[in-house]
Amino acid sequence: MRNVSSAAASGEKPLKVLVCDDERNIVRLIQVNLERQGYEVVTAFDGKEGLETIRSEKPQIVVLDVMMPYMDGFEVLKTIRREPETEHLPVIMLTAKAQDKDVFEGYHYGADMYLTKPFNPMELVTFVKRIGAGLDGSDPNASGPKRYDL
Repeated sequence: MRNVSSAAASGEKPLKVLVCDDERNIVRLIQVNLERQGYEVVTAFDGKEGLETIRSEKPQIVVLDVMMPYMDGFEVLKTIRREPETEHLPVIMLTAKAQDKDVFEGYHYGADMYLTKPFNPMELVTFVKRIGAGLDGSDPNASGPKRYDL
């Protein structure tokens, strides 16, 4: 498994994570927890800005809320999956939409993981670490795009 802190210390570039949520306090909470683990974090506060940030910053992982202004997270996710340069980008949905139909919809559109609010920040960090471990090629069972079952 990739150790992000030691990767940064050895001069390797840390994984870049986009956190996209319209609740600034949640974005900050996630940002602090991920940065403490050695991740580079970029942020966006609505769906439209999230897509622009994906295109400009090219993160390796996206944490995405559903209910946001201008474009909801499901629309962002559908756009990510339609575009060849982002179709395999890992996406963790983090949302208050916790009904079975919402969770199903998230997975249907291609979410890699779905975490509901309120959430434990360390659980999210664990999800990011799990996905990151599969991105660096150290997972011998990884073969191309992968969906993560919990």
